[in-house]
Amino acid sequence: MRYKSIFTAVTAAALLTLGTAGVALGGTASTTHSAVAAAATAGCGKTPTLRSGTQSITTSGKNRSFILRIPDNYNNTNPYRLVFGFHWNGGTANDVDSGGTSGYVWSYYGTRALSNNTTIFVAPQGFNNGWANSGGEDVTFVDDMIRRLESDLCIDTTQRFAMGFSYGGGMSYSLACSRPTVFRAVAVYSGGQLSGCSGGTEPVAYLGFHGLRDPVLNISQGRSLRDRFVRNNGCTPQNPPEPAQGSLTHIVTYYSGCRAGYPVAWAAFDAGHTPNPVDGKSGDFEPGENSWTRSVTWNFFTQFSGNSTPSATPSTTPSSTPSSTPTGPSGGTNSLRGVASNRCLDVNGASQTNGATVLIWDCNGQNNQKWTSTSASELRVYGNKCLDVNGAGTADGTAVIIWDCNGQNNQKWRFNSDGTITAVGANKCLDVSGSGTANGTKVQIWSCTGGNNQKWTRV
Repeated sequence: MRYKSIFTAVTAAALLTLGTAGVALGGTASTTHSAVAAAATAGCGKTPTLRSGTQSITTSGKNRSFILRIPDNYNNTNPYRLVFGFHWNGGTANDVDSGGTSGYVWSYYGTRALSNNTTIFVAPQGFNNGWANSGGEDVTFVDDMIRRLESDLCIDTTQRFAMGFSYGGGMSYSLACSRPTVFRAVAVYSGGQLSGCSGGTEPVAYLGFHGLRDPVLNISQGRSLRDRFVRNNGCTPQNPPEPAQGSLTHIVTYYSGCRAGYPVAWAAFDAGHTPNPVDGKSGDFEPGENSWTRSVTWNFFTQFSGNSTPSATPSTTPSSTPSSTPTGPSGGTNSLRGVASNRCLDVNGASQTNGATVLIWDCNGQNNQKWTSTSASELRVYGNKCLDVNGAGTADGTAVIIWDCNGQNNQKWRFNSDGTITAVGANKCLDVSGSGTANGTKVQIWSCTGGNNQKWTRV
């Protein structure tokens, strides 16, 4: 995707002072967007008057616009997830909505295609193609959009999300600070504190991306944004691993110790100022559909499906919310059968040696096909060996092996509702190579595609 005037963001330093003005909470926002369990919005059950496309709204005495995307199969009795996508400095709402040169597959930073008509998307337009948030007017704009949308559409009030790149990332961060009981989580791509941070003391689930070689907003700015929510969310402080310069790879780290329901994830990558880095590529303008950030953001947002809105009171831990690192069911021992192959996840030759390869084989109920899912997100075999991404690799095609359990992220796995299993460290799926079905076909990690060679059932 070619971002319009992407490097005009070098003016961000000058905009820092504009964004630090106090953001006044809208007079009705605290009651309209309350932190309560899921409740039907006024739009549920109504025939909507809103349609997909550009909308106009008056807010703070000014005419503003946003682009709305309603699912093709919209059902007015089904509460939908709501995602705001904020453009970068010099960009537009249309850039976010259209996906630019990559088209639909990169619409809303790639999450619209992954949503498969389960989500309502909004792309607001900033003044002067930016998000200075002077006097808090951009936050009020968001309040007013939410009010209008929820009066006409059926929206799950516990499933509101914000994401954005560069200046749009700064706006998403501002919402995390000022509207912690409105937004369930935010994703900040290569952002800085550009739109202010009114409040900023309460927990919000937070996902940050940043490039090691970002010449516009140094990665130290992204770390600073992240660390606010490491503190707010009660996570254990750490210096998460980051890839070496020149490696052209990325590392995603989920912090430990976070309050239940308030995870913090940090994704550092070896590239510059971009929302769509691609492993193995040195450019900042790679096709968005090839970027690993799409699935990282979508998985981060959807882990909260069906859970209540976070409480505004930091001392209260919400019930029935996910842990800081998404996990599979703990305590069960099962074989894992591939949907496409009808064969089981198997340790080659029943070996118990570190580095033994994992493949698919006819299901036989032997110990080398029995996997125990633990509360630490491990998949153990033989009691003391873990399913392990070889060398903590993150590239497509990295082999899956067994190794002594060590608690590292390359030995953590997340069970997803669609039958896929995600390697937490790499944020890629457990995959049967080449969609093979024969005995002995190797198992690896690969970018999540939703194919049957990435789906597993417990037997």
